Amino acid sequence: MGEPEPDDAVLFVGVSLVLGIASRHLLRGTRVPYTVALLVLGVALGSLEYGTQHGLGKLGAGIRIWASINPDLLLAVFLPALLFESSFSMEIHQIKRCMAQMVLLAGPGVVLSTFLLGSAVKLTFPYDWSWKTSLLLGGLLSATDPVAVVALLKELGASKKLSTIIEGESLMNDGTAIVVYQLFYRMVLGRMFDAGSIIKFLSEVSLGAVALGLAFGIVSVLWLGFIFNDTIIEISLTLAVSYIAFFTAQDSLEVSGVLTVMTLGMFYAAFAKTAFKGESQQSLHHFWEMVAYIANTLIFILSGVVIADGVLQNNVHFERHGTSWGFLLLLYVFVQMSRLIVVSVLYPLLCQFGYGLDFKEAMILVWSGLRGAVALSLSLSVKRTSDAVQPYLKPEVGTMFVFFTGGIVFLTLIFNGSTTQFLLHILGMDKLSATKLRILKYTRYEMLNKALEAFGELRDDEELGPADWATVKKHITCLNDLDDDPEHPHDVDDEDDHVHTMNIRDIRVRLLNGVQSAYWAMLEEGRINQVTANILMRSVDEAMDLVSRQPLCDWKGLKSNVQFPGYYRFLQMSRLPRKLVTYFTVERLESGCYICAAFLRAHRIARRQLHDFLGDSEVARIVIDESNAEGEEARKFLEDVQVTFPQVLRVLKTRQVTYSVLTHLSEYIQNLQKTGLLEEKEMVHLDDALQTDLKKLKRNPPLVKMPRVSDLLNAHPLVGVLPAAARDPLLSNTKETVRGHGMTIYREGSRPTGIWLISIGVVKWTSQRLSRRHSLDPILSHGSTLGLYEVLNGKPYICDMITDSVVHCFFIEAEKIDELRHSDPSIEVFLWQAFASSDI
Repeated sequence: MGEPEPDDAVLFVGVSLVLGIASRHLLRGTRVPYTVALLVLGVALGSLEYGTQHGLGKLGAGIRIWASINPDLLLAVFLPALLFESSFSMEIHQIKRCMAQMVLLAGPGVVLSTFLLGSAVKLTFPYDWSWKTSLLLGGLLSATDPVAVVALLKELGASKKLSTIIEGESLMNDGTAIVVYQLFYRMVLGRMFDAGSIIKFLSEVSLGAVALGLAFGIVSVLWLGFIFNDTIIEISLTLAVSYIAFFTAQDSLEVSGVLTVMTLGMFYAAFAKTAFKGESQQSLHHFWEMVAYIANTLIFILSGVVIADGVLQNNVHFERHGTSWGFLLLLYVFVQMSRLIVVSVLYPLLCQFGYGLDFKEAMILVWSGLRGAVALSLSLSVKRTSDAVQPYLKPEVGTMFVFFTGGIVFLTLIFNGSTTQFLLHILGMDKLSATKLRILKYTRYEMLNKALEAFGELRDDEELGPADWATVKKHITCLNDLDDDPEHPHDVDDEDDHVHTMNIRDIRVRLLNGVQSAYWAMLEEGRINQVTANILMRSVDEAMDLVSRQPLCDWKGLKSNVQFPGYYRFLQMSRLPRKLVTYFTVERLESGCYICAAFLRAHRIARRQLHDFLGDSEVARIVIDESNAEGEEARKFLEDVQVTFPQVLRVLKTRQVTYSVLTHLSEYIQNLQKTGLLEEKEMVHLDDALQTDLKKLKRNPPLVKMPRVSDLLNAHPLVGVLPAAARDPLLSNTKETVRGHGMTIYREGSRPTGIWLISIGVVKWTSQRLSRRHSLDPILSHGSTLGLYEVLNGKPYICDMITDSVVHCFFIEAEKIDELRHSDPSIEVFLWQAFASSDI
C-alpha cells in the first residue's frame, strides 16, 4: 500500500465530526457522556485500521496521519482553545472563593500523587525501572485532564460550586502536573537537580507562566477597549491571543503553556466579560462552544485511535509480556487509591477554605479524577524520545508508557466517566431541593395560564379559521399531569421555620439574579459603562454568598465606590492644580451617580418581576422590603448630588439618552433591511454613520461643566459685600475644596485655622454645650460662612461642623484674615458686621 496523501487527514476530521454528531444525538438524555462513546469509537476505528493491516483505505490513511502526529503539535493545536474556553466560562467570584482549594489539590496534591504512584510502580511492577522513570510515570498520570473533566461536568449538571472546584483544580492540576513531568523527564534524560535547583525550576516555570498570562491578558484587554462593535475582530482576538500566549510560554520562554492560557482565560473572565455586549456576547459564547465541541470530538476519537495504535502496533511485545494487562488493572487501582489518599489527606483543609467541602462532594472529587489527551500526549513524547535510541530510555519503556497511559485514559473515562452521574444520583446530588420543586410546580401552572392566554389570542385565524384546544394541549405534554388545584410555592405551615427560611433564601437568590440580569441589560443599553458593570456584578456575586445568613446586602459591596475615599484629602492638601483636583472629584461623583442610579433601577426591575411572578406572599414581601431598604443610601446620595451638583446628573442623563437614541436608530434601520424596505447597501451606509457617532460618543462623551471658581466665589454673600480693597487679596488666598457626605470640617474646641465659604451643599452643626439652649437651625446651606466668629475673637470653635451632603467650599486661612484686619481697621469692623448678620 502506498504512502498516505496529506489530504487524507481531512477525511478523518469529517468522519470524526459525523461520529461526534451521531453520538451526541443518540446519547442525549442518557447517563452515558458522549465523550466516552467517542473514545470507544476511536478505539474501534484504530482497531479496524491496525487490526486489518490498513484495511480502511483512505480513511485508514487519514487515521495513520493523525496517529503519528507530533505530541507537542497535538497539545499546541487542541489545548489553547479548550483551556481558554473552560477558564473564560468560569465565574471569577467563585474562582476567588475556591482558589485555596484548587491550589491545595493542584500543588501539594499533585506532588503527593506523583510520589504515591511512582512508589507503587517502582515497588510492585516487574520492569526494573529506576526511581526517576517510575516517578516520571507517576507525574504523567497525576494530570487530571481538564478536557475530559470539563466535558463530563458540562453534561452532568453538577452544582456550580463543585464544578468550579473540580474544573479549576483540573486546569491548575494539569499545568502543575506537566511541570512536575518536565522536571522528572529532564532527570531521566540525565540532567542533575539538587533541592535548590528543583525549587527554582518549579517556581520559574509556574510563576513565570502566571505572569505571562497576566501580561497577555492586560495587553489584549486594553486593545479590546479600542474595538467598537466589531464582533469578528473581538472574537478573533480572543482566539489569537490564546494560541500566541501558549506558543510563547512553551517554546520561547519554556514555562507552562497550560498555566499561561488558564491565567489568561481567568483574567478575561474577571475583566473582559462585560466588554462583549448584546450580539457580540452571544456570538462569542456560541463560537467558543463550537470550538470546544469540535476540539473535544477530535481529541477523544484521536485518543482512542492512539490507544489502539499503541496496543496493536506492539502486539508481539504484549504477547511476550501478557502480565502487562494485569498490571494495567493494578495501576488503575493505584490511580484511584492515590486520588483517594490525596483528597483524604487534604480533606480537613478543603473543608476550611472557600465554600467548604462535605463528604459527598469529596467522593465526587475522588471519582472525577479522569485522565485524557494531555497524559496521552506526554506519554507519546516519552515514546518518541525512547524510539530515538536515547541511552537513558529504552524503546520498550516508551511502549509501556503509552500502553499504561492509554489504558488508564480508557479505564477512567469508561468506568469513572460513565458512572459519575450514577454516583451523583445515588448520593442525591442531582435532585432539586423541595423549595425548587415547589417553584417548578408553580411555574408549570403559570405556563398553563400563559398557554391559555396565547390560545385565546391565536385560536381564530382570518384565513384558516379556529383551532382546537384539546389537540393543542395534547402536544404540550409537560402540562398534562397537573392537578386541578394550583398551590403557591410559599404556602407552608407557619410552624415549619426551616422551610420558611429556605424559601426566603431562595427568593433572595432569585431577586439578585434579576438584579444582575438588569445590569447586563443596562450595559447593552449604554446606561452604564464596562467598569461600572464590573463593580455592580461583583457586588451581586458577593451578596449571593450571604443570602442564607443575612438579608440582602449587595449595597455593602458598593459603598466604598460611592463615598469619597481617603486619597481626596491628599489631593486637597497637595499642590496639584485645583482644576485637576476638581476633575477627579467630578469623575468620582459621576461614577457614584452611575452606580446608585443603576442599583436603584435594577432593584426596581427585579422587585417588579418578582411580584409579577409570585404575586403577594409573605416571603416575597420580606425580600422586597429588604430590597427597598437597601436603596436608602443610594437615594440619599443622588439627592445630595441633585442639590449640590445638578449639572453632573444632567450630563449623565444626556449621555444615556444620546446612546439610547443612536442605538434605537441603528435597530430601526436594521429592521427596515430585514423587512425588505431597505437594501443592504443602503442599510450599511446609514448604520456606518450611526456607528461612527456611537464611537465618538464613547470616546468623547459630554463632559460636566463645573461653574468657574471666580463665579462661585463672587456669588457668595460675604464676598459680594466686601470692599474692593479687601476682596482681591482675600480671593487670591482661597483654597477650593470638596468634601463628601458626613465629613467633619472642624471640631468643637479645636484651634481656629480659618473660615469656610460654602458655595454648594449643606452642612449641619452639633455641640455638647449649645445643643439644649441654642435655638439656631442646625442645618446651614450654600452661602453660609463658617468659623468667622472664632477667627475674629481667637477662641476655639464652638461646635462640630459636619457636611450633610457633598459640599463645595472655599477655605481662607486665619493668618490671611489677620493680615487684612491689621492692614485696614475698617475691614475688621466690616467682618464683625458680616458675622452679626450671618446665621452662625
